[in-house]
Amino acid sequence: MADNPTTSGADPAAFIARWSKAEGSERANYQLFLSELCELIGVERPQPAGKDSSQNAYVFERSVEVSNRDGTTSTNFLDLYKRGSFVLEAKQGVEKQDAEDPIARKRKLKKGHGVRGSKVWDTTMTRAKAQAERYAHALPNDEPSPPFLMVADVGHVIEVYSDFSQMGRQYLPFPDPGSFRIQLKDLAEEAARERLRKIWEDPWSLDPTRHSARVTREVADRLAKLAKSFEKDGHSPQRVAEFLMRCLFTMFAEDVGLIPENGFTRLLEEQRGDLEHLPQMLTHLWQTMNKGGFSPILKADLLRFNGGLYLHQEALPLTRDQLALLIEAARADWKDVEPAIFGTLLERALDPIERHKLGAHYTPRAYVERLVMPTIIEPLRADWDGVKTAAIRHLEDGEQKKAAEAVRGFHKKLCSTRVLDPACGSGNFLYVTLEHMKRLEGEVDDFLHNELGEQAGLGLWGTAHQRAGRGEKLKKGEHFTVDPHQFLGIEVNPRAATIAEMVLWIGYLQWHYRAFGIENLPEPVLRDFHNVECRDAVLAWDSMEEEKGEDGKPLTRWDGRTYKKHPVTGEDVPDETARVQVYRYINPRKAEWPEADFVVGNPPFVGNFKMRDALGSGYVDALRGTYESVPESSDYVMYWWDKAAKLARAGKLRRFGLIATNSLRQTFNRKVLQRHMTANNPVSLLFAIPDHPWVDAADGAAVRISMTVAGAGTQHGRLGQVTSEAKSASDGVDVNIAWSNGQVLQNLTIGADLSSTVALRAHSGLSCRGVSLHGAGFILTSDEAVDLGYTPESSLAKVVKPYRNGRDVTQTTRGVFVIDLFGLTADAVRETYPSVYQRVMERVKPERDQNNRATYRENWWLFGEPRANFRPALKGLPRFIATTETAKHRFFVFLDGDILPDNMLVNIALDDAFYLGALSSRIHVTWALAAGGTLEDRPRYNKTLCFDPFPFPDPPGALKQRIRELGEQLDAHRKARQAEHPGLTMTGMYNVLEKLRAGEKLSAKEKTIHEQGLVSVLKQIHDDLDAAVFEAYGWSADLSDEEILEKLVALNHERAEEEAGGLIRWLRPEFQNPTGKQGAAQGELVKEKKKKAAAAPKEKQDWPAALPEQAQAIAGVLATAEAPLDAAALAKHLKRGNKKRVEELLATLAEMGRAREVGEGRYVA
Repeated sequence: MADNPTTSGADPAAFIARWSKAEGSERANYQLFLSELCELIGVERPQPAGKDSSQNAYVFERSVEVSNRDGTTSTNFLDLYKRGSFVLEAKQGVEKQDAEDPIARKRKLKKGHGVRGSKVWDTTMTRAKAQAERYAHALPNDEPSPPFLMVADVGHVIEVYSDFSQMGRQYLPFPDPGSFRIQLKDLAEEAARERLRKIWEDPWSLDPTRHSARVTREVADRLAKLAKSFEKDGHSPQRVAEFLMRCLFTMFAEDVGLIPENGFTRLLEEQRGDLEHLPQMLTHLWQTMNKGGFSPILKADLLRFNGGLYLHQEALPLTRDQLALLIEAARADWKDVEPAIFGTLLERALDPIERHKLGAHYTPRAYVERLVMPTIIEPLRADWDGVKTAAIRHLEDGEQKKAAEAVRGFHKKLCSTRVLDPACGSGNFLYVTLEHMKRLEGEVDDFLHNELGEQAGLGLWGTAHQRAGRGEKLKKGEHFTVDPHQFLGIEVNPRAATIAEMVLWIGYLQWHYRAFGIENLPEPVLRDFHNVECRDAVLAWDSMEEEKGEDGKPLTRWDGRTYKKHPVTGEDVPDETARVQVYRYINPRKAEWPEADFVVGNPPFVGNFKMRDALGSGYVDALRGTYESVPESSDYVMYWWDKAAKLARAGKLRRFGLIATNSLRQTFNRKVLQRHMTANNPVSLLFAIPDHPWVDAADGAAVRISMTVAGAGTQHGRLGQVTSEAKSASDGVDVNIAWSNGQVLQNLTIGADLSSTVALRAHSGLSCRGVSLHGAGFILTSDEAVDLGYTPESSLAKVVKPYRNGRDVTQTTRGVFVIDLFGLTADAVRETYPSVYQRVMERVKPERDQNNRATYRENWWLFGEPRANFRPALKGLPRFIATTETAKHRFFVFLDGDILPDNMLVNIALDDAFYLGALSSRIHVTWALAAGGTLEDRPRYNKTLCFDPFPFPDPPGALKQRIRELGEQLDAHRKARQAEHPGLTMTGMYNVLEKLRAGEKLSAKEKTIHEQGLVSVLKQIHDDLDAAVFEAYGWSADLSDEEILEKLVALNHERAEEEAGGLIRWLRPEFQNPTGKQGAAQGELVKEKKKKAAAAPKEKQDWPAALPEQAQAIAGVLATAEAPLDAAALAKHLKRGNKKRVEELLATLAEMGRAREVGEGRYVA
């Protein structure tokens, strides 16, 4: 290095000259190098580090704790870290001539980590990247995954990797494998310095999908205007769609060089004055593109495209304005169109009904990647890591040929891997998977070239593929590049299915253009693989027959979406003239799926209650009758989950990953997971995010979803919890996710297995949701009730009752009433309460008349769900306990016995304040939050999961009385504060209580709530209740939530065994067991539950015969080991494990950064 330490880093030439002479270890140089680099690129230098690591957001030597899997941790250091931007690991190699310099050797200079360009240097950089990834994973959960990871060889090169999925799991070369290295000399160029500047200060601006998303939306807007204009001219939507798709692919073809540059755009511009002949010219051009050959229109030889897109060549006549719009679209840079979102926007543009949603949000690519990566790419990369390990081992053993065979074998397997999206829409999941598999294929090709000295280009257009392009016949399954034939789809919408195939080809050709230009493309350029099938994915049938009524006329139903104004009330009511045909499905059966290795997708968001309106009763009846193993109360997506799970259990799928709503954890959906996860040959959840923001592709609506990835066998998985959300600069929401590892349970948690609990007989008949009206016309304001003649003393009080819903409880009471005609016939209502009859007939009957359920239509004057079985439990009680089904805070209140509760209240027919106190304790709230799941982003209280299995304490009399008194105090305190301050809400008080517990500062508004609600007093009551209830259970008050859950699960099992033996601790014996008789029940159920809950001993994996699988097996054991293992201990985890080979492969895994030595010969993943 030059002796002058004051050389300005702001001068690129001086910086390059200064650091090109650097030598020694990275410890000696890297901080100075990176500090001067910051000056060069014009960003702030790193800050001094403080004692508190959590505050060290931009520092050298940021400490992180890495688990050693034996209860100890190692403190490691990130060479340079900038929160939300990057992790950088520094190394230093030497030039070959310096390494060979005998004088330098005599001077014993530190020469760093190997000769640049040598195998040692490559290994050092590979290990440095793996080390940086491991340290990035070790960052605290409350810190976002950095989008960039860099490895710097000081004074030589900076390797740049990115992961914009916000998962921090797969850092790939950025922007691509050909240009991810920034050499020292490259810093003379402003472009290289600007790239680094953005990595430091604005990393997300480098996400290529954000730029391409902008371009894509602009293009789709123009196409929508065109489509609308053509339809006004009388052309059918189908003809318009086909014409525009031919146009847009031609635009793409000219921008990537498949046809002469600007040839199509120039043709359009030249015909501005000759619109009459333009359709014939376009038709002639497309005829040539279909067959290949010379095009007099473009005056050039054209490739043969074929593939079905140009099979029909009709061109529509254009007006001047339409041509102008087409030219605008053609001038866009189609190289930058993002296929992952283009399909969605194009479908909206071409669909007359959906076109108004074009400006709505679309599903961001990062969301799609969040599911695609763990479902498909991570297992494929694990395979590749095993093959690389084996290849390196072969090379070290002098077996070059075996190394090449292993790599080529993996490539062949990659090119035959099939991915199915059985609800593919316009193909975004398939496209993202295709792109990542092409990236992986490129890495395989690079390894063959760089490590094995093979000719580059294996994964591009190998000899077999070129033969196929010339029309020569390939052997069955002989494919030598990853291409669209491997990506299969099923889609019920014909237009979307066509778009999906085109999206795959555009994405594929984009990738090829960016990597290699358009040289050596085989013909036809497009192939009609028929890999996207247009049909139903879960139900097949022979035919559909019109349902007919008794009069022989076809039956129809309301279309489920068209409304009109009621002539009397002015409210929106179903338009009975908007009808669709009712069909009966002949010979319905389960649809078959094509063979695939992986399944991934986003089935329709249709909940159980909306299925008949959305799909028709005939379809729903056929579907439910065909899938007897799926409960009728399940959401539509669960039919996909059930089908995929069966295939995985049969060994026909490696993994499947599906999007569902976040109600997946609810009882009605969870039963599907439970059946497959507790079977003799189960599936396990390998990845899950229970609650994640999403954008519905159908209408752009923001929804809450869950992600699950499953595979066969008993395996541990990864659970993600969204810890923060912020509006993204593009569409969607940026999220931070905290990860944990372990056995992911059916309720998408890790920890105590609440699914092993059973409902206790002691609780039977005491809890139920309130009435479900199915008609807002039943509700009366207090004035409307008086106008009908209501007073508390009148006869009308028998059918007009005080009514409360969830908002009445959490916010302020509306003071409304409800018309409850339970037990009366329509004639009796008309005769006895004629004004009530007219009210219901006008305001309820029009909506009920269009309902798909016959009982709702025929009994239109009664609630949809009047809860006939629960009414006896409430009868005669002066009060009962209620809680909202969904709410931010879980609290319980007493409601007066004359109140009729709504469907969104879960009601408990107990008037003893002891139970109110126990339910209000931290112990029960912890249980309810874990057991109940969420609806959207709000915790949900499901009586079957939260109340029925919950084991109440059974304390001695004095302690029970103490809890009872505290329960009374709690209820009285809250009601008194709300009576004195009518605007005070329960949610407001509990928001402030939450802040008090967290020690956070209150705002002015919150201080007012604190004073009005006397929230510190409320906190004291809750604290006293918690202490008393912990004492009632005989447990320590400082238990963690997980310990509470484990103890409650154990107590549930204990109580269930008591009940099986005849001891039932009735909560309300005078109602539940008036005869006083005890009896045995549930014994077999309890035994079966406990049997399933017992962990089966883990079977040893067979020692594989092939070296790549051996490396993978060792990596797999390390990944799940609870302590560091040496070669001997690791070999014992594998049947007939070869200790010597295990030792060799462990060393190779460590060399690649896939294993970490934590003691003499002991390793962890």
